[in-house]
Amino acid sequence: MSDSNFNDRQPSSSTHSAHWGAFSARWNGQDVAIEPYAGDPSPSPILNNFKGALRHKARILKPMIRRSWLDNGPGPQRREIGDAFVECEWSTALELLASELIRVRDNFGPQAIYGGSYGWSSAGRFHHAQSQIHRFLNVACGGYIRSVNSYSAGASSVILPHVMGPFENLSRRNVTWDQVRNHTDVVLAFGGMAIKNSMIASGGLSRHIEAGAMRDAVKRGTRFISVSPLRDDFPPEANAQWIPIRPGTDVAVMLAMMHTLLVEDLCDHSFLERYTTGFDIFARYLRGESDGRPKHADWAAALSGIDADTIRDLARALVRSRSLITVAHALQRAQYGEQPVWAAAVLAAMVGQIGLPGGGYNYALGAMGHTGRRVNAVPIPTMPQGTNPVGDFIPVARIVDMLLNPAAPFEYNGRTLFYPDIKLVYWAGGNPFHHHQDIHRLRRAFMRPDTIVVNEQAWTAMARSADIVLPATMTLERDDIGAAATDPRLIAMRQVAPPIGEARDDFAIFSELAARLGAERPFTEGRTAREWLAHLYEPTRQALAARGWEAPDFEEFWKRGELALPSEDDDGGILRSFRADPDKSALPTPSGRIEIYSETIANFKYDDCPGHPAWLPSTEPPSETAPLMLVANQPATRLHSQLDFGHYSQSRKVHGREVARLHPHDAAARGIAEGDIIRIFNSRGACLAAAHVTSDIMPGIVHLPTGAWYDPAPGNEPDPICVHGNPNVLTRDVGTSRLAQGCCGQITAVNCEKFLGDAPAVRAYEPPIPITAAVENSS
Repeated sequence: MSDSNFNDRQPSSSTHSAHWGAFSARWNGQDVAIEPYAGDPSPSPILNNFKGALRHKARILKPMIRRSWLDNGPGPQRREIGDAFVECEWSTALELLASELIRVRDNFGPQAIYGGSYGWSSAGRFHHAQSQIHRFLNVACGGYIRSVNSYSAGASSVILPHVMGPFENLSRRNVTWDQVRNHTDVVLAFGGMAIKNSMIASGGLSRHIEAGAMRDAVKRGTRFISVSPLRDDFPPEANAQWIPIRPGTDVAVMLAMMHTLLVEDLCDHSFLERYTTGFDIFARYLRGESDGRPKHADWAAALSGIDADTIRDLARALVRSRSLITVAHALQRAQYGEQPVWAAAVLAAMVGQIGLPGGGYNYALGAMGHTGRRVNAVPIPTMPQGTNPVGDFIPVARIVDMLLNPAAPFEYNGRTLFYPDIKLVYWAGGNPFHHHQDIHRLRRAFMRPDTIVVNEQAWTAMARSADIVLPATMTLERDDIGAAATDPRLIAMRQVAPPIGEARDDFAIFSELAARLGAERPFTEGRTAREWLAHLYEPTRQALAARGWEAPDFEEFWKRGELALPSEDDDGGILRSFRADPDKSALPTPSGRIEIYSETIANFKYDDCPGHPAWLPSTEPPSETAPLMLVANQPATRLHSQLDFGHYSQSRKVHGREVARLHPHDAAARGIAEGDIIRIFNSRGACLAAAHVTSDIMPGIVHLPTGAWYDPAPGNEPDPICVHGNPNVLTRDVGTSRLAQGCCGQITAVNCEKFLGDAPAVRAYEPPIPITAAVENSS
């Protein structure tokens, strides 16, 4: 169907949803017009990235095969961003891929297949790329090597269950924004609460409430304190006090605050006695009795750049009124990232307000739109992935170690495991050239598998690194259901525009592949995509009916476009219950208490994660050759690298490049002025960016957000400069510790200089020039 004919058959607008908000859209045959959800008090500007995106030149139009893979067959080989691709028909591409899947499955087993998908491709619960690819691999290939945890919270998701309880309970079902609005007097936020982060929630959200809640809390008298190298890690509504801190030194400040509480006898001894275990061991560490170094405020001031009196005053402020301590994801996306998560929990335990309304500790409050909200009282639609018979896995950030070191041992959470030998990587719904560190090392790792396959909407660096590229639809080109467990709206995501070129839904792609592998019926269960939507909706409808809530049938829901969902009570979760009765509602830790000292972790004997929170200095601090610290956080203009070519993302670039912020002192010392093209570099690589000189960051910092598509300069350099501004050519690809093996992409030692001469053009969105040639399938 042509774009214009499709538009003639559509209603005036169609409800839809994205991870950054619900909205309505209309297609005019060339572009979309977006209208934010009427009930959203603060819609995300990222919605404007849909403008210009659906028919952008970066979209993939037809199945494509890497020419060298066609010529040489499967096997380890160089895979470069500028390699040639050959167009082919869908039937040919699917036959080639099915044959390759059968070859790998039958000769090496499903443990030779890595199912790489990061789950953020769409807010839809059916066309959820991660669920679709994992279901396919489970049903048709007998399983796959999976990954655990996330790049956002790789360290915290492992340390928190040892210390207090499950990640979700401490992040999403704990302190709500209503509690902050009504009860909290002091919010001490290590890493701040940047509103750009809470604009995002997996599955979407219909109301952005954070800024309004902060505004109301400030009117009541709440004091927000941001401990961060960036001034704007809080929105203006919070009127936050900014305390600049050298990146990576938060644990030292927390320890010094705890030392102050200890020596001034301000800690809540009754809380520590009743609700925690191991404080006596930790207290000896604070005093310096176990290592000869008291953790006092003067010691921390020299490390952090925060005045010692300020550190002591912060500690005293926490015990004078209802206080809440939070830690942003950013702090644990660094070497020894487990430590700030644990140390903040212990600081809150010493204050003694854990479990009180609006008080205590909430990990990552404000880090995403899921946090600080009441949980839905009914289940949301969820695509079943089936059962994976393969037990082996890797921590998600260790993919390069896996590909480069098959059969090598690695330690994780008290276990010694072994990396599998991967022959085929199948990726859908993600771009590791955005979220993985040390891109040049990643490029080398992607030369090791026999075959790399992607289902992808656009020519990302991941698509350009694959052997078989299958064009996938964008969310606005298909029907789906948008839902999140903490948002009280179910959204009918109606198709807005026809698919571009020959793009197909992931479900359609995997259905045809499953048929070629003899597993069509187990994969589809005999349902069309529309029938799956109705099927997935039914458990939600039944749960609503059981509670006496309005429960329309699927067709009525689809006609309306949305459905209200009830919320559970704001009960404070497991920490509130634990405070009320620590015996009947013991925490799911080995002791049933908050573990200030963990005997379990101590018995692992990890020198990079001891048995209690500790100060562990970075093994890559600033140096003479790399005197600045790069902060590579999440961008404000897009979700990860999604729709980097969209209108809003492009409108915030300068000279077509990502913007890097420097303090005026650092810029002047290097002869850098506003708008100059700068080269940021270290021993791993280099990238170009446009300079923005501002006092909103502390001296000694370069701030370059992630998400600019990797764009290597043309030529034969083994580690080419990224001309677009992707900071992951600079970041370290090491685990946070042997406990969690999370990513360390947040902070990195770098240098920068003004770029002289003509900067190479940005070509990140240019598709490969297709070769039209006869392609024989293997059938």
